[in-house]
Parts: sequence; C-alpha cells; structure tokens
Amino acid sequence: MVRENKKLVKEVSGWLRVFDDGSVDRTWTGPPEVKFMSEPVAPHKEFVNGVATKDVIVDESSGLRVRIYLPEQKPEGHDYTKLPIILHFHGGGFCISQADWYMYYHIYTKLARATNAIVVSVYQRLAPEHRLPAAIDDGYTSLLWLRKLARGEQNEPWLLSYADFSHVFLIGDSSGGNIVHHVAARAGKVDLSPLRLAGGIPIHPGFVRAERSKSELEQPQSPFLTLDMVDKFLGLAIPVGSTKDHPLTCPMGPGAPPLDGLKLPPFLLCIASKDLIIDTEMEYFEAMKKANKDVELLINKGMTHSFYLNKIAVDMDPETASETEVLITRIKEFIKNH
Repeated sequence: MVRENKKLVKEVSGWLRVFDDGSVDRTWTGPPEVKFMSEPVAPHKEFVNGVATKDVIVDESSGLRVRIYLPEQKPEGHDYTKLPIILHFHGGGFCISQADWYMYYHIYTKLARATNAIVVSVYQRLAPEHRLPAAIDDGYTSLLWLRKLARGEQNEPWLLSYADFSHVFLIGDSSGGNIVHHVAARAGKVDLSPLRLAGGIPIHPGFVRAERSKSELEQPQSPFLTLDMVDKFLGLAIPVGSTKDHPLTCPMGPGAPPLDGLKLPPFLLCIASKDLIIDTEMEYFEAMKKANKDVELLINKGMTHSFYLNKIAVDMDPETASETEVLITRIKEFIKNH
C-alpha cells in the first residue's frame, strides 16, 4: 500500500529529498538548464567520437555493474598495444549521481581518448539507503574483479583483448577521491598479482573535518559544492552516530589508521584553488608527505570544486576550458610515468 502523506525529512540543494518513511527522491529540482548533465547516456558498442561504451555486471550476487569506455585503436602496421586501465569512482557526496550521467560521460570519454586508456566506471551504491562503507566496498569489489580477469578466472572480451593489467590506476571525483584512498589502502593488504596497482588520482577529494575550516568559511560556494551539500550529504553517508572526523571522510585525522602504516601506490592529488574544502585537502597532502608517501600535487588556479565536470562552464568559459586541459594533460603524464 502506497502511503499518501509522506513527510519531508531532509532536502539537499535541489539534488535529493529524504522522507520519513525512508524513501529517497533524487529528481533534479534545480535550474532546468543544467538538468542535462544528470541525464543518463545509453551505452554504445559502436565507436562514437573515438570511444565505445558498454555496461557489464561484475558481481552476479549483488548486481554491481561497471561502465567500460574503450578508446578506438588504429594500429599502423603493428599489433595493438595493451592499454592502461583507469578504475573510476564517481562523486556526489556518496548520495547522488551514477556512472552513466552525462557529466561523467563527457569528461571520461575525453580522458579515455587523451590517455589512450580504458576507463572502467563503477555504479556505486548510494546513501542513505546504503551508508558507507558500501560505496568503498563496491570500488574494492570492482578492483578484485579486474584481478580475476587478469588471472583468467573470469571473462570480459574488451578488457582481455586490450587491457594491460600491470597498469591499473584509481581515479575519483570529489567523494570518489575518498574511495580512491580507501580502496588503495585495502589493496595494499592483499596480493593483486598479476594485476599491478600503478597509481591513485583523487580529484578534489571530500576530505573534511567536523570543525569548519577557514576555506569553508571564506571560499565562495559553487554549483557543485555548497556547505549544505557538505554537511547533509556526508551526514546521510557516514555511519550513524559518526561525525565528519570519521576516517572515511578524514583519513588524515587521529581516528584514521596512520598513513605511514599504509601501503599505497604513487598518488597524484588534484586540487582547485577556490575549492570550499581546499584547506583539508591540503592537510591530507601534507600528512601524506610527512608519512613519506609518493604524492604529487596539481592545483588548478582560479577553479572551484569539480569545475571540469561542468560542461556549460567548460564550453562557455575559456579559463575553465584551459584548466580542464591542464588537468587532463597532468593525468596523462602521471599515467605515462607510472
């Protein structure tokens, strides 16, 4: 029986509404002109602008899926070269968005072409229906699926034909950057061979503390990150009774496993100079350096949180377009060097 008079319990910046019966509505209620960025893009196995895509189930028991982006190969009188794999974790504060959203499609098709790498993007479970560590579990399960392919224990034709399992990179946008850290930390405790985890690329990771940082109080809020989103999304995502000082959102804090005890691959930490949470992102960088981790830093000047996902800004603003190219070029160099 459908209950008629549900009561709204929580609403987040036009993105999400939670009701008293536990149901969640993710219908976009913000400006209609940006709705297209959250529209799903159907997979296409034929090459469109040099990239083909398909969705694959990686775990039959849970139904966990990934979207694969395969760049078109044009051998010139020689065999195809094997391609690096970029395992992608989408953002959305652990509460919204999907791997097939246009905002990811437009940038990850571009990244697949630019890096000549196969992107494997995970359809993570969302909070509040599935609180953390559910999304991290899904990311780790996807990495272990790649290991099964590398060992010949499962079959996925595109990856078995074209992928170089000795060059696997993790990448994540915003809260997906948190997943990069935690999946890499888990992976450091197991034997992935013959797969090799070659690097991690957290982009504008959602590393925060319970106490407001200076940048949270002073930096301008942007379409892709407001204080309302920081507080409410993470409040719906972290384990019940926790604060933002939880290790899942504050891996550099006293409650987290010491960074110097983690076995991590080389990292490229990408930050935007006008990000609301730049102070705690930089705190993570300094903590990684202090722990003698191999971590490089890219700061996109004058940019806000997840600027490169904003297709309107990338198309209309030359500075945003230029900084997006800087980001892609640096990621390409990092992958080439590792």
